[in-house]
Amino acid sequence: MTIQVLDKKFQPYIKAAQIQEQVNKLAKQINEDYAGKKPLFIAILNGSFMFASDLFKELDIEAEICFIKLASYKGTKSTGNVITSIGLDTSLTGRHIVIVEDIVDTGKTLYEFLPQLINQQPASLKIASLLSKPEALIHPIAIDYLGFEVPNIFLLGYGLDYDGLGRNFKEIYQLVED
Repeated sequence: MTIQVLDKKFQPYIKAAQIQEQVNKLAKQINEDYAGKKPLFIAILNGSFMFASDLFKELDIEAEICFIKLASYKGTKSTGNVITSIGLDTSLTGRHIVIVEDIVDTGKTLYEFLPQLINQQPASLKIASLLSKPEALIHPIAIDYLGFEVPNIFLLGYGLDYDGLGRNFKEIYQLVED
């Protein structure tokens, strides 16, 4: 069954039950890896909110979560984009950090943001992402907790949007090419 969002049609790609199964597997691994460590999860908005919520609900370790927005601003110099975090007001020094992303596409956002986090000298820094598009990757990003590798296709649902719409779908849909 296809759905329509604005001017585009989408067909089912990953069912809600498959997503939850992967979230449960990732949470189990994180529970084991961070037992007794009280990690801080940093969920990157807007896309990761559903994944972060479902993942966090499955954790049985002591943990904290904060949500940040990464804003890209066009620089006036030839250096290109600058990534600025909005909402990260917690010290990361000596903390175990897990970045929560909905999808790692080109890797540009994390490639530019990770040095800001590393400069704060966390005890450890890992990345959890529901999705990864290896074919689209421009900057090598090591994902420690990965739900699904997907081809370089446009996806919608479960936090992923098309012009701000479609994030609320429980399943993930792929764009139907005309």
